Amino acid sequence: MKSILITGCNRGLGLGLVKTFLNLPKPPKYVFATCRNIEQAGDLKELGSQHNNLHILEIDLKHFDAYGKLVTDVSNVVQDDGLNVLINNAGIASKSTRLNFVQADSMIDNLTTNTVVPVMMAKAFAALINKASKANASLPMGVNRAAIINMSSILASIQKNDSGGMYAYRTSKAGLNAATKSMSLDLKDGKILCVSIHPGWVRTDMGGPKAPLDVETSTKTIVETLMTMNESHNGGFFEHNGKPLPW
Repeated sequence: MKSILITGCNRGLGLGLVKTFLNLPKPPKYVFATCRNIEQAGDLKELGSQHNNLHILEIDLKHFDAYGKLVTDVSNVVQDDGLNVLINNAGIASKSTRLNFVQADSMIDNLTTNTVVPVMMAKAFAALINKASKANASLPMGVNRAAIINMSSILASIQKNDSGGMYAYRTSKAGLNAATKSMSLDLKDGKILCVSIHPGWVRTDMGGPKAPLDVETSTKTIVETLMTMNESHNGGFFEHNGKPLPW
């Protein structure tokens, strides 16, 4: 792939994905990484000083009126090549709560960040991603042509929910999965791959210190899996290692 945009890259999985793509034997020509505050993203800034192909873009993704400038900034770099891959990684997780403790503000905040933002990002960048697909028309459906990757969670699986609770996070990620399926159908004619990925339980600020996976292992496996995906995966929900997950 020539270009990739990853959201939520100041730390955790987002930062790990940036590092993994930059360290590929043949890294993308352009890696775009978003963060809310560049001055508070020290590790990302350090990577930027080491890699000329890394472009750091400062944006609060809940400010939807700023998306136009974001698209323009990316378009000015990739030009006629378009954007090959959008990874909607930015997300939040409210503390686990039972029904009697659920707060409306928490539900709304999770749904906005985890569901609405990825949908609006896909909408904003659809034309630029479609341009990449047309520019690579000889390639099969996949990340080397054009793709939207939504970072979901196994906690979004309704079938595998055997513990309840976590209303805000579960519903927001289940909503994201529903959006992924719709994207896969709406963008199918353009040969744009759309999938949801569960990164595993990872030791991040969100995952906590008891998680069994480190960021490097998770992101390395995710990237390896993405490289193997094709039209048969379109619209699916998968673990980081490519194993299908139930809705």
